[in-house]
Amino acid sequence: MRSHEIDYEIKGHDVQLVEIELDPAETVIAEAGAMLYMEDGIQFEAKMGDGSNPGSGFFDKLLSAGSRLITGESLFLTHFTNQGWGKKRVAFSAPYPGTIIPLNLPDFGGRVIVQKDAFLCAALGTKISITFSKKLGAGFFGGEGFILQQLDGDGKAFIHAGGTVIEKHLHNETLRVDTGCIVGFEPSIEYSIEQAGGLRSMVFGGEGIFLATLRGTGKVWLQSMPIRKLIAELSPRGGNTRKEGRSGILDQLLEG
Repeated sequence: MRSHEIDYEIKGHDVQLVEIELDPAETVIAEAGAMLYMEDGIQFEAKMGDGSNPGSGFFDKLLSAGSRLITGESLFLTHFTNQGWGKKRVAFSAPYPGTIIPLNLPDFGGRVIVQKDAFLCAALGTKISITFSKKLGAGFFGGEGFILQQLDGDGKAFIHAGGTVIEKHLHNETLRVDTGCIVGFEPSIEYSIEQAGGLRSMVFGGEGIFLATLRGTGKVWLQSMPIRKLIAELSPRGGNTRKEGRSGILDQLLEG
């Protein structure tokens, strides 16, 4: 199935949204709860599966939906279709402050691998499946785990990242990254988890025991503020913090 050809505009800075323009009968699929607003004439329906294979039976759809549960996402995807006359718009927002990344999948050979909660929305016809890291260590120590999402298609897809997005293009190079800071990468990139350094660096370096290692040739997307770091900074802190007895950012804002 060829993906629908959708137009879009990304709006905002710190907390972005993507506005999708649909021609009559065009459809965009999105994560449940991602819709911000939609114009009259657009109808939505929660469905099991991404709709990339209209001829699939109930069992195939159930299997696809079940795989989403493994990633921690909703069992259903929401399909938004322009049932009216003329162009209509629907907008989707990221669940936390950050940046929306537009991906034209044909530019990357029709496939991109992203962290399990990065997908936001895509043109109907995009296949969303799960993939696993080939290295067992990534499953235990990878921060985001060894379960990743794979986006396949010939249309546009949109993913979101926390904070600022950093794009790197590796040319047979190696890049070592904090395990939670990877948003996505091309399939030509090898992903593994390696020890952060010597014993002293691992215990006292503050960078964790393991780092993600990306090797090969292709594009990599990184995020400056993954959601786990944001939550940690906003959560009240106990006595074992850098400043004894001091609460987190959220408490300081409330006190101010």
